[in-house]
Amino acid sequence: MRIAILVFPGVQLLDLVGPMDVFHEANRQAGKKPHYTFEIISTTTKAIAGSNGMRFLPDSTWRTASRDIDTLLIAGTPTISSHQMDQELLNWLQRQARRARRIGAVCTGAFVLAAAGLLDGRRATTHWNSTSKLTAMYPDIVVEPDHIYIKDGATYTSAGVTAGMDLALALVEEDLGRDVAMDVARELVMFLKRPGGQSQFSAHLVAQMADHSVIRNVQDWILGNLDQDLAVDILASRAGMSARNFARIFKRDTQSTPADFVEAARLDAARRMLEESPTPLKRVAAHCGFGEVNTLRRAFIRRLGISPAEYRRRF
Repeated sequence: MRIAILVFPGVQLLDLVGPMDVFHEANRQAGKKPHYTFEIISTTTKAIAGSNGMRFLPDSTWRTASRDIDTLLIAGTPTISSHQMDQELLNWLQRQARRARRIGAVCTGAFVLAAAGLLDGRRATTHWNSTSKLTAMYPDIVVEPDHIYIKDGATYTSAGVTAGMDLALALVEEDLGRDVAMDVARELVMFLKRPGGQSQFSAHLVAQMADHSVIRNVQDWILGNLDQDLAVDILASRAGMSARNFARIFKRDTQSTPADFVEAARLDAARRMLEESPTPLKRVAAHCGFGEVNTLRRAFIRRLGISPAEYRRRF
């Protein structure tokens, strides 16, 4: 099975080497003859630099790529927007989608699949910081922001960066079975199926976005005290500010109101408890600061479009 990864200059290198290492390790764990061969495809065969400055040589261009591609993945890059509208490339991708067994994207590579029309009417995901942009640019795509990866027919998309390894491991499990995939996961020190979605990182990442150290300290305190009263006046008091000034600076530094940040953090914590434990909903609501089950349920339905009980059943 030939694994081809399409990369552009400025590629996020982990989007490339992460999945390749997973497939390579699967070859080693499965033993005997290799199950996968590899091809790095780009716009040139000259050395190109990744986003971190490291340089490497692609094997071929998309014009000269092998015709026996089994799985084609598109790696993401911070400059993905400059590579989306090459119509010849998009036509090639459309042909590959008809020819290859499966096609997918890692991180912002989803924007290239979208530009080729290959995600229209499909469920898809991308890096958590780009899901809103993907939704706005391509309204025919059913963007699901919380997923680590999504399979829709023969089309696959993954969340940001390291999620490409989760996707590759899922493909290995499809091809070679759970035992080989488990051996790969053990060797690479990763989850066979990572608990939770990518929103588990969102509250903590938002906390790191604050420029004001006082606001950042309050956010850290919120994340460790979700069961406490987190009203704005209480948070403002911890910051040594008036409620009005605190709310203004919080919004300026985090692009979120204090109340939105608190609810998002509580929701993340509740979602992880539902995924990882049989804790009754009443205790989940209390532990995460929602107080009552009905409040927890309303937050889930408003933000995720699903009840806590149904969320637990699915995930």
